[in-house]
Amino acid sequence: MSLDGSVPGAASLHLVGGTVLLRPEEQVAEAMLSGWRNQQLARSLALSTIEGRVNAVKAFTRYSDAFPWQWMPQMVDEWLGDLRAVRHLRHSTVRNYAEAVRSFCAFLTDPAYGWAVECERRFGSHPIQVCHEWNTTVHLQDTEADPSKRAFTRDELQAFFDHADDQVHRVSGAGRKGWLPAFRDATLFKTAYAYGLRRREDRMLDLADFGRNPHAPTFGDFGVCYVRWGKAMKGSPPKRRSVLTVGPRDGIGGMDWIVDTLDQWVTEVRPRLAQASASSAFWPSERSPRIGFSQINTRFAAYRDALGLDQGLDFHSLRRSYVTHLIEDGWDPRFVQEQVGHEHASTTSIYTCVSSDFRTRTLLKAMQDTADAVLAAGRGKR
Repeated sequence: MSLDGSVPGAASLHLVGGTVLLRPEEQVAEAMLSGWRNQQLARSLALSTIEGRVNAVKAFTRYSDAFPWQWMPQMVDEWLGDLRAVRHLRHSTVRNYAEAVRSFCAFLTDPAYGWAVECERRFGSHPIQVCHEWNTTVHLQDTEADPSKRAFTRDELQAFFDHADDQVHRVSGAGRKGWLPAFRDATLFKTAYAYGLRRREDRMLDLADFGRNPHAPTFGDFGVCYVRWGKAMKGSPPKRRSVLTVGPRDGIGGMDWIVDTLDQWVTEVRPRLAQASASSAFWPSERSPRIGFSQINTRFAAYRDALGLDQGLDFHSLRRSYVTHLIEDGWDPRFVQEQVGHEHASTTSIYTCVSSDFRTRTLLKAMQDTADAVLAAGRGKR
């Protein structure tokens, strides 16, 4: 709140009283957006979130060819219909656009900010809420992800990692320098899978983000991965968590193979990159302290397409595979939930894409347990 009692985003902070505006409609509309930005900044929302919302409001303004105090619900009907029928945007994208306009209208119509009074005084009209449940997309499901998105099967994942390793050997055998970034990217992909990391979590790792697990000393310096750039809740900083290196269990292979891979990367390969000495980033680039998203995406898509794998497989599929494979291997769902940093078990269940073999084994085990119980009951009656 300012010294005069105005809240961030209030009209009194963005329009000087008594001043004659040269282009009143345009200048007031711009001041509204500026005030809305400030109000969202005061709520500690991410800059990317704010700009995305502002751009959505600007897009609606261009489509409607009207200023906010002239908007009507039917304009939203036509705009959202155009987004779906003409531009073929996804269900979730259209809903997010509508939510941005709804939030902006809620800001403008809140008496605390004074925009309705200001518009009534200047233009003889005032903004209203134009987004309602009856004319916008409603969020009814826990997930609205593209149905094509899924986890790797174990064979697909093995083929993907083998192909990544082959590229290192191929480039190295040809005597070219490109084997260093190829090794880096192969290790980065394996790390995402071995610890169930999101793309940003993986990219933002530093050398200090791995440590020892006193309960698993055999993993050495890579017993724990400390994630410092986890997915943030609205208005909060990045969420932190610690992900334990998972070893073999009951004869089933774990993720402990990642330890030797990371050790080789840190001790032998990473120091050879030009930016390694000047950066604490775990994945330095050839020309910058840290690898960029575009480099990660390009390499992943190239490997996937070279193998002819499903286009529904993306970087996040490595995280889906981590959840799926741990569940298939019998790890407790609560442990898996903590490892990937999900607030609710239902979110983890969405990520789980267990194979038909796993479902068959589960069914057979349940049938066997039932048969054993019946036989035990029969023996008890004798």
